[in-house]
Amino acid sequence: MTTTVNLQIPFESLVQAIQSLSLEDQHKLLEILEDRIFEAEEEWENSPEIIAEVEEARRDYEAGDYVTLDEFISN
Repeated sequence: MTTTVNLQIPFESLVQAIQSLSLEDQHKLLEILEDRIFEAEEEWENSPEIIAEVEEARRDYEAGDYVTLDEFISN
């Protein structure tokens, strides 16, 4: 059985708590955060909205409906 607890901790208090951890524990926390961020980015990239936007951009590009970076900067 898994129990989830949601806490409301002020960000500054969280930062202070992290700073009080040992270097080893900070590295463990960093690994956890990096894994979670990677998962969240994968979910975002594979969301129907992002997939639809990418497909629309591809269609526009193939139809020649785009502006180069140099054109954008010059305007």
